[in-house]
Amino acid sequence: MSDIKESYVSTKPVTVEKAIPVTYDLGHLAVYDTNPIDPIEIGKDENSKNDYLQQVTRDNVQLLINQILHQPLTKNSTTTNTDSNETPITLVQLPDPVFQLPREKPVPKAKEPTKWELFARKKGIQKKGKTGKLVFDEEKQEWVNKWGYKGKNKELDNQWLVEVDEEKQAAGSPDELIDPRKLSRMERKKLVKKNELQHKRNLKEGK
Repeated sequence: MSDIKESYVSTKPVTVEKAIPVTYDLGHLAVYDTNPIDPIEIGKDENSKNDYLQQVTRDNVQLLINQILHQPLTKNSTTTNTDSNETPITLVQLPDPVFQLPREKPVPKAKEPTKWELFARKKGIQKKGKTGKLVFDEEKQEWVNKWGYKGKNKELDNQWLVEVDEEKQAAGSPDELIDPRKLSRMERKKLVKKNELQHKRNLKEGK
């Protein structure tokens, strides 16, 4: 019984009075106390000074908790790894922070443009977005790549019947008797080589 009585006597009140009202930044869970520290208490022995600072800290934390308990509440449900049942939990909705915290690290410096970027800027070449790399396949009813793996430009490779391009394989032309599928692959390889050569020229001119 004596232990309960001592515990009750040592319990601090939840209401705290300050000569100068404190300010709050609930978004950062912070409270700012501008009341001056008592120089007499600070000048006492180490134990007394620590007890005094602990009391001031306790009062400010109590004020902060009082403000948090006045914020709106929301209920949510969560599950644990061992139990599939949902357990309702209550969350406190904190307001947006008032004070903007400084960055821990300096703002990163802008990267210097590469030679290709300088050349592209000079020539007015704009970078194509991802949408420019896709095309809608009417047969599959989905968006597919224009080039590369399973690209639209390779759809002739797996066709059992291919229409002959009369302009490319006209009578008497060198490509007249070439399989259209093989001709398509050859044209792609030529285009790749042409692009590689053009890229090398651009890099050389950009130096």
